Amino acid sequence: MTIAALAQPPVEPVRLGAAVGAAERALLERQQPDGHWVFELEADATIPAEYVMLEHYLDEIDDGLQAKLAVYLRRVQNEDGGWPLFYRGDSDISASVKAYYALKMSGDSVDAAHMVRARERILALGGAAKCNVFTRIALALFGQVPWRAVPMMPIEIVLLPRWFFFHLEKMSYWSRTVVVPLLVLMALRPKARNPRNVDIRELFDTPPEREREYLHAATASPLGRAFLLADWLLRELEPVFSTPVRQIAIRKALAFVTERLNGEDGLGAIFPAMANSVMAFDALGYAKTHPDLRAAKKSIANLLVVGDDEAYCQPCVSPIWDTALSAHALFESAGDDSREAIARANAWLSDRQILDVRGDWAAKRPRLRPGGWAFQYNNAHYPDVDDSGVVAMALHRQDPGTHREALERAAEWIVGMQSADGGWGAFDVDNVHYHLNHIPFADHGALLDPPTEDVTARCVGFLLQYGYDHEDPAVARGLDYLRRTQRDDGSWFGRWGTNYIYGTWSVLNAFMAAGENARNSETVARAVGYLLAFQQGDGGWGEDGATYWDERHGQCKASTPSQTAWATLGLIAAGEAAHPTTARGVRYLLDTQAPDGTWDEPWFTAVGFPRVFYLRYHGYCAFFPLMALARYRNVTERSADLAVFGF
Repeated sequence: MTIAALAQPPVEPVRLGAAVGAAERALLERQQPDGHWVFELEADATIPAEYVMLEHYLDEIDDGLQAKLAVYLRRVQNEDGGWPLFYRGDSDISASVKAYYALKMSGDSVDAAHMVRARERILALGGAAKCNVFTRIALALFGQVPWRAVPMMPIEIVLLPRWFFFHLEKMSYWSRTVVVPLLVLMALRPKARNPRNVDIRELFDTPPEREREYLHAATASPLGRAFLLADWLLRELEPVFSTPVRQIAIRKALAFVTERLNGEDGLGAIFPAMANSVMAFDALGYAKTHPDLRAAKKSIANLLVVGDDEAYCQPCVSPIWDTALSAHALFESAGDDSREAIARANAWLSDRQILDVRGDWAAKRPRLRPGGWAFQYNNAHYPDVDDSGVVAMALHRQDPGTHREALERAAEWIVGMQSADGGWGAFDVDNVHYHLNHIPFADHGALLDPPTEDVTARCVGFLLQYGYDHEDPAVARGLDYLRRTQRDDGSWFGRWGTNYIYGTWSVLNAFMAAGENARNSETVARAVGYLLAFQQGDGGWGEDGATYWDERHGQCKASTPSQTAWATLGLIAAGEAAHPTTARGVRYLLDTQAPDGTWDEPWFTAVGFPRVFYLRYHGYCAFFPLMALARYRNVTERSADLAVFGF
């Protein structure tokens, strides 16, 4: 398929070309010597707060680092005293309790103005007893709440057979890696060293030992209430659990963690799993010099971003994602230095394809050969379908011949990871065991990894770009899934980016690769209608993290560069480059670009778990606006037709 060039560009070519050149230079300056890119990845206050708490748990306190982490925590506090899950979001009780506790551990006086405001806000939200399950577990480890405050998760569940309604393989990858070492902690119930004896009793309406309303059904459904009753029965039966069986379960959990420890990249390559593995090793009596414990601690230290005055801890790192997306942006900008930079980036990416580790995904696909890429530097047990599609498209776009074998393996693996409904999840196949979201432990609602529109679009786009016909069974089922999941307003849900703008842009790329546009597809035309209607008065697009709550659908506090880029790219993909709305989006990006070619974006435009955990990719405002401006220039100014790719 091609997009015909337009005769009269609606935006000044000189200004547009200068903006593309400046953004390209700024991106090239961030490339690492070995060819990859990695930008900071920021979450909410909980991760740096948990880092402080971990140091106090272990009695390994770095006062200088702790002081810098405290500066960060004070900076991201809301005016109302609490801490949000994303920039300018509502204060969240669990994030606020952890941030308050960490600041108190850091030496902040309870009488300091910011601590008084925090305490008042936390109590107004119901007090620390209303925190989510993971926060209550952390408080139980510090002796701030009794263990009866947390749902039952006996470690013996690691011994359950696969046919049972609950099994670790039925959970998502991130849940699996976080929960297994946590089960060790919940079985052993160690107590944090807490050398400075910091407590937060002032955050409870009722003294924590007298509180009776800790546990609630995860959902209001009959199944949620039934699981709450089951939790009570398990609690009554726990005293008769067999000690030998418990020891067998602990050994099995430990074997799971050790096999996936991932060196200095850490268990699951995500902070919560890494921190739990450190505490589990400590609870099991590992010496500080034990190589597994040392590697686990180093994996956490690698996540720190330390500046002159403040510091924070990242939830993980995103080099594969950042590198592939940067390469796609440079394909569009096509400056003199881009070709060599892309070649080095793709060589780096090619070397990181996972070809010899059959990860947890193989439980559902035992005969499928590995062939994907992880999100982080190393995470071989957990390749990411989304990353794999984007990387494969970048390799194919550079030179299909050079990367022939890598592309064949990637296509084979991606096709093999398709779920029964035609969609793709991020890490697992058919991870749709929705009954698990009703157990009391799952109050966060993020236990599963079902197929989603954005990941499915990436897979369909790659397969079409690679040469699959749109009538190929995998592609046809994927396109059918996307048609079925379109919302009434024409949009698609964004699981990994905020939110319907991200989902809609992602899916429009897939339909573009399938040869569908606003003139020959009612599906695409409806999506265009959504994007046109959602443009803001300043010409940009923005969407708040609160839109993951249905009652706040369509909320926008401000336009952002990355979300404007997605909407603009979506309109171009739909064949609407000539529409005045597209030109207004381009002008927004031109008007908000800094002299050095960059954009400022404090907003969180990505999500880890909707309504629970949000992300700010610092690279999104570097490569997505460049991609949008360059593609717009290419479509509107070049006399030759442009080949369309799946991304």
